[in-house]
Amino acid sequence: MTTSRSTPDRAAHEAERARIRDAHLRPAGQRPASTARGIHHTALISSDVERTVRFYQDVLGFPLTELIENRDYPGSSHFFFDIGNGNLLAFFDFPGLDVGPYAEVLGGLHHLAISVEPDRWEELVRRLTDAGVEHEVHSGVSVYFRDPDGARVELIADPLGEMYGSQVL
Repeated sequence: MTTSRSTPDRAAHEAERARIRDAHLRPAGQRPASTARGIHHTALISSDVERTVRFYQDVLGFPLTELIENRDYPGSSHFFFDIGNGNLLAFFDFPGLDVGPYAEVLGGLHHLAISVEPDRWEELVRRLTDAGVEHEVHSGVSVYFRDPDGARVELIADPLGEMYGSQVL
């Protein structure tokens, strides 16, 4: 099946973004406090627990903090990595269940952006290179790559709440 992709009308898309901003984006001092405390964990799917542990702990330096059975699928693992500031990156494996390869779909994950200190960012780019992981550096502060199962990950050296010099929080 071949899909065609039309050229987007960038002016129309920008006009729609402007309309949504005008209708919904409040100035920082006028926004209510969030009802959330933060992300407890984000859960992705792993096809190989040990390969995932080696990548996230050994290459990226995110310590494995727990490995337990998934309560919802007997025989499945649920495991967690510390990504700083009390945040966790979690994974499930589903042995015996053919979940297929990674795919970007509506409602699915496009990429996961994880903030790292600038000096750590440079070290992690070197680690990706040394591990033979294909990656792309953008704007001198972002590096994009795919994990062993194809999920797109970004390591960004901008502080939390900032993106490429602009406040987003």
